[in-house]
Amino acid sequence: MGRSFDEEAKFIEQKGVVEYVIRQGFVPNMRVPAHFYVNDKLKHLVFEELQQFCARGDVGGFLPAVKQLCNVAGLPGIVEKSIALPDMHSGYGFAIGNVAAFDMDDPEAVVSPGGVGFDINCGVRLLRTNLTEADVDSKKEELAQALFDHIPVGVGSQGIIPTTAKDLEDALEMGMDWSLREGYAWAEDKEHCEEYGRLLSADPTKVSQRAKKRGLSQMGTLGAGNHYAEIQVVDEIFDKHAARKMGIDRIGQVCLMIHSGSRGLGHQVATDALTQMESAMARDNIATNDRQLACARILSREGQDYLAAMAAAANYAFVNRQSMTFLARQAFAKVFGRSPDDLDMHVVYDVSHNIAKVEEHMVEGKLKRLLVHRKGATRAFPPHHPLIPVDYQLTGQPVLIGGTMGTCSYVLTGTERGMAETFGSTCHGAGRAQSRNKSRNKLGYEQVLEALKTRGIAIRVASPKLVMEEAPESYKDVTAVVDTCHQAGISRKCVKLRPIGVVKG
Repeated sequence: MGRSFDEEAKFIEQKGVVEYVIRQGFVPNMRVPAHFYVNDKLKHLVFEELQQFCARGDVGGFLPAVKQLCNVAGLPGIVEKSIALPDMHSGYGFAIGNVAAFDMDDPEAVVSPGGVGFDINCGVRLLRTNLTEADVDSKKEELAQALFDHIPVGVGSQGIIPTTAKDLEDALEMGMDWSLREGYAWAEDKEHCEEYGRLLSADPTKVSQRAKKRGLSQMGTLGAGNHYAEIQVVDEIFDKHAARKMGIDRIGQVCLMIHSGSRGLGHQVATDALTQMESAMARDNIATNDRQLACARILSREGQDYLAAMAAAANYAFVNRQSMTFLARQAFAKVFGRSPDDLDMHVVYDVSHNIAKVEEHMVEGKLKRLLVHRKGATRAFPPHHPLIPVDYQLTGQPVLIGGTMGTCSYVLTGTERGMAETFGSTCHGAGRAQSRNKSRNKLGYEQVLEALKTRGIAIRVASPKLVMEEAPESYKDVTAVVDTCHQAGISRKCVKLRPIGVVKG
C-alpha cells in the first residue's frame, strides 16, 4: 500500500514565493532533490494530481508529474537537482516541463530519450512585420486562408518543398545552412536561431532508413496536435528596450508565430533509440524507477549514436520551420502585394523546447560540462552569454512562449538568476491541465471554433475534431505560467501577443 497524501506532502517544502523543494526519499533512489515552480493559481493542479494518485492507491493511470520529476532525480550522473517549470504535466518518462543536467565527465552519467521527447526540437519561431492590426483587419480571413493554402497542415500532410534523398541527408547534417544554400532562407535568418540553426554533432548515418522515409515527405509541414501558425498582434510591451532590439516597437504590430518540430522523423529517432537503450541498460546494469526512463551511458555507443541522431533530427526541425517561414513569406506577399523584405518579415528568434545539449554551467562553484535535457522547457540565456546573437547581447536571449489556441503568447528574456538556478531554462507554454482524452469527452469542436470566431479570430483547421484536444480549457493559464517564471526571476516578461488568425492541423 502506498503512502497517504498527507504522508507524501511532508516531503514537499515551500522554499520561496513560487518555488517548492521535494526532499530525497519521496521516491526510492533519489540522488538529488527536486525543485518545481508554481504560483498560487497553479499549485492546486500539482497537489490535486498527487492527491488523486494517492487515492487510487498507485494503480492505473499516469504517474503524477512530481513523481516523474523525482524518478529523474534518481538517474545516474544527474547534478544538483531535477527541475520542473510551472507548465509541468505528466509525460513519457520525464514530466513535460522537466529540466535535468548530467555531468559529461562522470562515466556513469546517462542520456535519456524521454528527457527530450518524441518530437525532437519541437520549437517556436517568431517573425515580425511592419504591418499593423488595422492593415490586416480587413484581410484577416484572406491571410489565414493564404497561410492554410501555402503551408501543408494536418496529420498526413505532404511537404511541397522539393526534397530528394540527397537533400534530406544534407538537411540532416547542415540544418539551416541547407535552407540558405537552397534559397529558402535569408542570410540573417540563422543569426536569430538557437545554435544558429545547426547542431554540429549531427550524423545522418545514425538516423534509420525508416526515420528518413518518414521525414522525406514531411519537409515544410506543420503537422497536427498543438502545432500551429498564428497571426498575432502586439498587445503589451513590458520591456521597451529589449522589445526594440527585437524590432518590436509598437502596440498593434503584426507578427507570425510558427510552432512545429521534427515530425515523424524525430518520433522515429526516439522510438529507435528507446529500443536500443533497453538492451544497453541490461548490459550495463542501469536500474531506473520507471521503465519509460530508458537510458544509456552518455559515452556508450548507444548514447553517442542517439545524440548524433537527435542532433540530425533537431537540424531537420530547424529546416522544417525555415521552410514554413519561406512559405509564410510567400503567403503574406501574395495577400499584401509587397515583397517579404518590404514587409520586414525578419526572424525575431527561433527556440527549441525538446532537446538535450552539451553546455557549460557553474555547479557548486565549479564550471562543468553538462548534458542538459530540456523537455517542454526553453533555453533562456542571460545578457552577455557568448551563445546568443550579438543583437541580444545586452538584453538577454529572447524566449518564445506559445499560448493555447486563441489565447495570448509571450516573449520573455533570459536572466542571470535563471542561469544559476535552472541551468538557463524557463517554461515553454501553457502546459496541459487535462488529458487529450478528457478534452475530447468534455468539449465539442463546434463550440470551440465558434468561441474563437466570436473573439474575432480567423481560424483554419485541417482536422476539426482534433481542435477539442487543443481548446484553451484543456490547458493551464499561460499568463499564470509566465508570471510564475517572472516572479521567480528565471526569465523576464518582455512582450505579450494576442492572436487574430490561427492555422492548425
